Amino acid sequence: MPPPPAQKQEEEKEDWLTTYADAITLLMAFFVMLLTFAEFDIPAYEELTSGIAASVGGVEGAKSTTQSLKIAVEDISFQMQADQFMHVEVDDKGVVVELQSNAFFKPGKAELVDAAVPVLQKLAETLADDQFELYNIVVEGHTDDEPINTPQFPSNWELSIGRASTVVRLFETNAVNRSRLTAAGFADTEPKVPNLDREGRPIPENRATNRRVVLHMTPMSVAERGEYLKAREFERQQMEAAAAREAAKPRPISEQIPVPPTPEDMTTEQRQIKLALDQVIRDIHARGANGSLSSADLDAIRRQLIELQVARDAVTAPYFDAIQAFLDRQRANAGSGSGTEQPSGGLEVVN
Repeated sequence: MPPPPAQKQEEEKEDWLTTYADAITLLMAFFVMLLTFAEFDIPAYEELTSGIAASVGGVEGAKSTTQSLKIAVEDISFQMQADQFMHVEVDDKGVVVELQSNAFFKPGKAELVDAAVPVLQKLAETLADDQFELYNIVVEGHTDDEPINTPQFPSNWELSIGRASTVVRLFETNAVNRSRLTAAGFADTEPKVPNLDREGRPIPENRATNRRVVLHMTPMSVAERGEYLKAREFERQQMEAAAAREAAKPRPISEQIPVPPTPEDMTTEQRQIKLALDQVIRDIHARGANGSLSSADLDAIRRQLIELQVARDAVTAPYFDAIQAFLDRQRANAGSGSGTEQPSGGLEVVN
């Protein structure tokens, strides 16, 4: 009986991959179009991407930068025992921090109370961190409807912008780059709750609520990030160039060879020699007041040093050697014409 014919294996077709890839491409183009024309909710987008990272990439507990910033600010409020006066939340733009003016500012002034300074300094330290460097910070000042009329603050406009500016200045002095900061004053134009009841009577607790400073911390757009990073790189280059110019400047002669202190355990004779050497150094300072010493100056100082060599001993020897080394460096620089001070160990004092 002949064996049954071998069954022909059908080749697996993958035509469906083409259709699938086309569908995915169209979906991607569709969502790109939606993002282009829709208002971009950055925190929601960050939350979505962190969720995708957790589900697809297996990253447990992944947090967006905005979430991390919110948590960091909340930690500050609890650690500094300011949680009753600081309200932290996330809106569709970023992190919002509301500060009660009654707790942070003196009444009717733009001056911070002492207890508020360390809280804001800690907040500035967080905002200056590299993790949150690409966030803009808008500080808004708000007042109640009670009029103010002082030489410094003729109206609530000046008071509100004054308080916002105070916070901005504190941030700037605590390493937050000034290009990220904006101060705005709204006076009483944006109350959080009504200042008056239906009969027109003031509501004190509502007025206290409306007296506030609000911080909006929003991620920079792609264009803003590019401009900011470019400006930061330019600043870094400027600082490096300034440091290089400062390092290239010759130090004053008085710094190159200062007058050293006199040890207390010297004998009377050694002390006299040391004082004589100090006078030689002062003569060097006087001759080099214009920043350089001529060959005649160097010869005159060398002669003074030779006259004192007869009294040289083991204790005063380092002071003689330091002056001699300085003179040798000056002659070497003058001979090379570089005018640049060579590295040296300076004047060492041996007790």
